[in-house]
Amino acid sequence: MKHTVSTDFGGRPFSIESGEVAKQASGSVVVRYGDTMVLVTAVALPNPREGADFLPLTVNYQEKFYAAGKIPGSFFRREARPSDRETLTSRLIDRPIRPLFPDHWHFETQIMATVLSFDGVNEPSMAAMAGASAALEVSDIPFRGPIAGIRLGRVDGKFIVNPAPEELDASDLDLVLAASRNAIVMVEAGAKQLSEAMMLEALEYAHKAIQPILDLQEELRRKIAPKKREVPTPPEAVSASEKEAFTKAAKAGIAEGYAITEKQARYARLSKAFDDALAVLPEEGRDEKAGALGELFENLKSAHMRGMILDQGKRVDGRDLRTVRPISITPAFLPRTHGSVLFTRGETQAIVVATLGTTEDEQKLDHIDGIAFKKFMLHYNFPPYSVGETSNRLAPGRREIGHGALAERAIKAVLPSMEEFAYTIRVVSDITESNGSSSMATVCGGSLALMDGGVPIKAPVAGVAMGLILEGNKNAILTDILGDEDHLGDMDFKVAGTEEGITALQMDIKVEGITSALMKQAMDQAKDARLHVLGKMREALPAARPDISPYAPRITTIQVPTDRIRDVIGPGGKVIKEIIAKTGCSINIEDDGRVHIASADPEAAAEAIKIIQDLTRDAEVGMVYKGRVTRIMDFGAFIEILPGVEGLVHVSQLDFRRVPNVTDVCAEGEEMVVKCIEIDQAQGRIRLSRKEALYIKPED
Repeated sequence: MKHTVSTDFGGRPFSIESGEVAKQASGSVVVRYGDTMVLVTAVALPNPREGADFLPLTVNYQEKFYAAGKIPGSFFRREARPSDRETLTSRLIDRPIRPLFPDHWHFETQIMATVLSFDGVNEPSMAAMAGASAALEVSDIPFRGPIAGIRLGRVDGKFIVNPAPEELDASDLDLVLAASRNAIVMVEAGAKQLSEAMMLEALEYAHKAIQPILDLQEELRRKIAPKKREVPTPPEAVSASEKEAFTKAAKAGIAEGYAITEKQARYARLSKAFDDALAVLPEEGRDEKAGALGELFENLKSAHMRGMILDQGKRVDGRDLRTVRPISITPAFLPRTHGSVLFTRGETQAIVVATLGTTEDEQKLDHIDGIAFKKFMLHYNFPPYSVGETSNRLAPGRREIGHGALAERAIKAVLPSMEEFAYTIRVVSDITESNGSSSMATVCGGSLALMDGGVPIKAPVAGVAMGLILEGNKNAILTDILGDEDHLGDMDFKVAGTEEGITALQMDIKVEGITSALMKQAMDQAKDARLHVLGKMREALPAARPDISPYAPRITTIQVPTDRIRDVIGPGGKVIKEIIAKTGCSINIEDDGRVHIASADPEAAAEAIKIIQDLTRDAEVGMVYKGRVTRIMDFGAFIEILPGVEGLVHVSQLDFRRVPNVTDVCAEGEEMVVKCIEIDQAQGRIRLSRKEALYIKPED
C-alpha cells in the first residue's frame, strides 16, 4: 500500500512516499523536492555477520545522469566509480545515522540513495539524507531516529534554506547540518570569514528550520507502523568473576600506559596491559574470550582517560585543556617544487606542496548538473606508515577524500580571483605522522605552501580540532585533540579560519545535551587556539613570497578585442598551434578576450605576446611599420604591415625621385619600412608611403 506525506520546506513542496517502489527492500522511500526525486532503500540481512564486533554499515549515494537528461561523458558512457561529490554525500549521510543504530547490531546493513530526477534547482543530497532516515524509520531495522539534513546559505545578511545554485554562488555561507529533534548531530560548513557569533546563529536557525522534515518522517512511520526486529543480546562469553579479575588486573597497566606521553610507547604499554590482564584467566578458553574482553578493555581505557580529564584537568600527553601542542614549520622544504612546507604539530606532521599550472591543468567535472572546471584542487593522502602500520590499499578512500574536501573548503575562501592570479592551483598534503587533527595540519600547511609559492592569498588560514568530554554536570572542552581523545570523546569539532573569521567547520556530535552556551565556549576556545597557530605561522612566513618560483610557469595576461579572437586561433586552430609550436608557450584564450600566455622562459613569452599583439593590432595613421612585400603591380607594391593586414605603396610614394618601375625599388618577399598615411574605413583600404619613412626608425 502506498503512503505519502508532504509539507513545505524552504518555500517548495517536499514529500516522502513509501510502498510503491523497491518493495523487497527492508525499507524504501521516494523523496520528492520540487521535481528532484531520490529513491532511498535500506536493507539489513536476516542473519548477523559471523564474528563481527562492529556495525557493518555501508552507505552509497549515486547520481544517475538520466535524472537530468544527460549521457555520461566517460569513455564507457555509463556511470562508473563514484565521483568525489558522490563519495562526500555518502559520508554526509553515513556520519549522522551511524551512531543511531543499537549496540550489538551486527547485521550487514546497506543504505542506497539513487537520484532519479533532478530539476536543476533542488539539491538531491538533502533529499537523500532525509530519505535515508525515512527508509530506516519505515523498515524493520531498529533505529533511534529520525534525523534530517538541511543546507543553509546567507545572502545579504539573510539566511536561505536549501538555496538554489545561483543563490549559493552569492552566499557567504554554505552550511550542511543534520539533526534530530533535540540535537545537532553533524555539521559541514564553508564560509567567507564569518564570525563565531554568526556561525552559532546559523546553526540554531538551521536546527529550527529542519523540524518539519522530522515531523513528516514521524507521520509516515505512524501510518506504516513497521514492526522492528529484536536486537539479539550476544551470549556472555565471560563470567562476572572473570570480568572482575580482568578489570582488577588491567587497571594498573592502563594507568601506567596513560602516564606515558609518547604515542607509540603508550600504545605498546597498553597492549602489554591487555595481555597481562588476559593472562590472569585460565588458559583454557582464553582466546575465545579475548574479543569480549577487548571491548571491556576499551571501556576501561575510556573511563580512565575521561576521568583524568574531568577530575584532574590532565590530558594523555600531559597538557592542560587549552594548550596547543608545539609547532614547527619549515617553509621551502623541497627545492624544486613551486611552494612547499613541512608542518609539524606535536606528533602530527604533513609535507604540503603547492603546484601552479595553466588553464590546461583544470580538472573537468562531469555531473548531472552540468560540466564544470575546477581551478583549485587539494588532495590529502594518509599513508599507513604515518601511524606505524602497513596496508596494501594506497588509493584514497572516503576518509581521505573527506579530509581533503574540508581543507580545500577552508583555503578556497582566501584564494585570489582569476583576474588577480590566473593560475590553476593544486595542493597536495602527504601526512607523514599522525596523532590527531591531520586535516587541520593540512589546512595550515596548505596555506603556508601557497604563500611559499608566491600565491597572493587574502589571509593565512589555520585550523584546529577541538574535543569534548561530557558526563552529567561535568564537561571539558579540549583544544588540539589527540587521536585517543577523538576516539573516546563526545564531540569532534574542527574549525578553520583567518584572524577575521571562520572559513570551514566540521562537527560530529555523539551525545545529546550540548547546549548553545557550551557550543559558544567551544567556538571561543577554538578561536583562541586558531589565533595562536596563526601567530606561529606568521613567525615562520610573515607574508606570501613577492614572486613565484623560477620553476613555475609565468602567466602573462593580455587583452585582445573579442572580434579578433578568431585571428589568434585561426581556421581549425592553425594559427594558435603555430604560435605554441614556435614559442613553446602554453596559450589559453577566454571568451572575453583575455589571453593567458604561460612559460618559464621570459623571452619565449615575450615572443608569443608580440605575435598575438601583431595579429590583433589595427593599422594607425602616422605609424611606421617594417613590412614584407607580398605583391608587385605596375602602379605600386602591396606590403603586409601586420599579420593579415596589407596596404598599398603607390609608385609615387616609393621615393622622392621618380621611379620608372616598381621593381627598381623592391622585390616580392623583401622587407620594407613604410608609414601609414591614410585609412579608408569604407573601402577597407590602407595607403602607405615609403618615402615618408626613409628617415624614420620603424617600430619593432
